[in-house]
Amino acid sequence: MSINQNYLMNTTPNIHAMIVAAGRGSRFGASIAKQYTRLQGQTLLQLSVARLASSAYIDKCLLVIAADDSTAKTLNFALPIQYATGGAERWQSVQAGVEAIRQSGAEDSDLVVIHDAARPAVPEQDIDKVIEAAMLEPYGAILATPVADTLKQSYTQTNAQSETTNSLIDKPDNSSSTHSYVKRTIDRSHMWQAQTPQVFRLGELQRVLTYVAKNQLEITDEASAFEHLEHPIRLVSGSRQNIKLTYPDDAILLAAILTAQS
Repeated sequence: MSINQNYLMNTTPNIHAMIVAAGRGSRFGASIAKQYTRLQGQTLLQLSVARLASSAYIDKCLLVIAADDSTAKTLNFALPIQYATGGAERWQSVQAGVEAIRQSGAEDSDLVVIHDAARPAVPEQDIDKVIEAAMLEPYGAILATPVADTLKQSYTQTNAQSETTNSLIDKPDNSSSTHSYVKRTIDRSHMWQAQTPQVFRLGELQRVLTYVAKNQLEITDEASAFEHLEHPIRLVSGSRQNIKLTYPDDAILLAAILTAQS
């Protein structure tokens, strides 16, 4: 019997929750890390921990924070919290979290629930659903939503335009700008937009992150590390309310969702 089959024998694995909060959120454009943006009187980080606390499967949480983070440990959370120090890249922060969980005595077949600090509106039923799906899988499962909008692939082109100069106003002799144009429409029938939580077997997650480090791969989420090794990760359809705060406009929508959910 393979080790993955042994995992499936363990239908009630221990659950370890982790929130990666070591990033700066540069696209958000604020002077503070976006996980400390406040909505409804609490930071996104506090709200996201509270969402994990709503699941009966989760009774504690590991926060992976930046080495110079002086805010996280001053906050009150809905779960008992442990801390680990993250790295420069997301996968390095997850790796640090995995090592901390491993040091606590966790087993290969345990499940690690990885959530984004900037997704405070994930419904409780979706958290439970993805955990329960991962219990039946040798590698793991992630929340995702089928892509609904038409997808366009683009190309860029630099246009140079000559400008005349008259006696009244000096204009530059020429100017150039780069624009994006439609190249083709992408078939969206098998396209999904990844969300979190993403839930993986601890031993398998540790192995794929070691592979990422050894081969200096660039990954955008944990599931993409498994993709490099062609390990199947189950897709679990999640709510479209589970949006991520990425740009300033997202805060308006998130506030409305949280109000509607309360």
